[in-house]
Amino acid sequence: MSSQERPLYLGFDLSTQQLKAIVITSELKVLYEAKTDFDADLSKYGIKKGVHVNEAEREVYAPVAMWLEAVDIVLQRLKEKGTPFHRIKGISGAGQQHGSVYWSKTGEVLLGSLNPEETLVSQLEKKAFAHPFSPNWQDGSTQKECDKFDAELGSAEQLAQITGSKAHHRFTGPQIMRMHKNHPEVYRATSRITLVSSFLASVFLGKIADFDISDVCGMNLWDINAGAWSEPLLTLAAGEDGLESLKQKLGSVREDGGGSMGPISSYFVKRYNFAPDCGIAPFTGDNPSTILALPLRPLDTIVSLGTSTTFLMSTPKYVPDPAYHFFNHPTTAGLYMFMLCYKNGGLAREKIRDALPKSETADSWSNFNKAALDTPPLDQKSSSEPAKLGLFFPLPEIVPNVRAGTWRYTCSSDGSNLQESNEMWSKEADARAIVESQILSLRLRSQKLVHSPAKGLPPQPGRIYLVGGGSLNPAIARIVGDVLGGAEGVWKLDVGGNACALGGAYKAVWAIERKEGESFEDLIGGRWRESEAVEKVDDGYREDVFHRYGNVLKTFEEMEWRVLAGEERNKK
Repeated sequence: MSSQERPLYLGFDLSTQQLKAIVITSELKVLYEAKTDFDADLSKYGIKKGVHVNEAEREVYAPVAMWLEAVDIVLQRLKEKGTPFHRIKGISGAGQQHGSVYWSKTGEVLLGSLNPEETLVSQLEKKAFAHPFSPNWQDGSTQKECDKFDAELGSAEQLAQITGSKAHHRFTGPQIMRMHKNHPEVYRATSRITLVSSFLASVFLGKIADFDISDVCGMNLWDINAGAWSEPLLTLAAGEDGLESLKQKLGSVREDGGGSMGPISSYFVKRYNFAPDCGIAPFTGDNPSTILALPLRPLDTIVSLGTSTTFLMSTPKYVPDPAYHFFNHPTTAGLYMFMLCYKNGGLAREKIRDALPKSETADSWSNFNKAALDTPPLDQKSSSEPAKLGLFFPLPEIVPNVRAGTWRYTCSSDGSNLQESNEMWSKEADARAIVESQILSLRLRSQKLVHSPAKGLPPQPGRIYLVGGGSLNPAIARIVGDVLGGAEGVWKLDVGGNACALGGAYKAVWAIERKEGESFEDLIGGRWRESEAVEKVDDGYREDVFHRYGNVLKTFEEMEWRVLAGEERNKK
């Protein structure tokens, strides 16, 4: 088969501010890319950073019509680049997690009878939706509903045991409950409810797509252990309209993350010359799609060091806790995706960087890096000196759930004698302490999921992949290795800021080309060109320093408890 005939695959990422598309070969080589930037291209919708904000109600939401228009724009841009749509054999992608789209009774009929001479938005905007907006993951309007979700099964711990997470403002279940309470007419006019991922899949499929097995876990409605909707939680969300009403609106969950849900809608065949047999694979959430941007093995982790900090890990262990999230793995049965989210990431590090003397070089981080690496672990020049532990939260944090503030403590080398520090530390000591604090929290919360990667080694990750702006920083990479370990080293993953879209494209390749029983990790791992995407930036595990941090891990947790206890006093 000539290179002009080989199959191609298309991956999407419908994020808060953009719709990205990426076209790759079966061998995973990127050929074409395009994007629609909502603020730049679709400002007529009155959005800012992709959303509308109602501060009085803490509501954050996006116009669904804007996303429809973005699909035609991004496909037109791919067309202008000469993309041979007729060679695309499979499509998958990612959608911002937790957001919901409310389809009207005529929505699915319209989806299946689109006129290729007209745009998507002109045909669907007015009649396809019972509600014109999709609640966004930044929405904070559902505290009352979250309290009821946490209480419904007895506790936040029990809700996490069943659904993988405690109740969160952004999760779809509490959002549906609020929609039912505040806008019952919208709820009753709704025929189907989709997530953002299944919304985008539905557009390409020409009918409402099933939920993805991983993305459904971001709803607080799916019983992960039972592999079924949680009827008590559906009943809670549906109120007086009852369990069956919501079951019908939600429809089915596809357990297989691969394969084809059906051929592409004839709209795209006639309008853009897609092949009629192009298969639509399940679309998943943005976080699950990120872990598909490389063949991530169990014990390997991704640490995203952007404005916020996110920790992602593939694991066969299901050990839920209210402090973090568990999802079914998006492609591989028997695996789960473990996720930690922190609001305070780059902002907290930048605040400490800016307090240091201004760098005389073009690198604004040079003084921060020097200070962080010149300071010994825990700022202990000898074992007799107290170890320093701190929490640095310029924003209110999720994990632990405390207000903005800075807390400084000291303890002995063995972790004993924890005391709050009444004195300021040097600005140079803060540079190391902020990174230690963030990575100690990751180690604390992932310790139940890791095991020894090789004989004689303590439990720790295998490889640690760094992404985001902080991944470029050698001091951060070194401290990540010091604290978190990484028996096979710390690596920088560079996929050009397209991890979600690329994960979707890889998912499409696996979904369509897999042999019977062939896992995503085996197929993609056999084709993935490591040398083009990753670079080793630190050796990772160092026995002595790893154990020094291990000695204070429980003490770090006790420090968090003390700060949380102070929060409870402040509320009384």
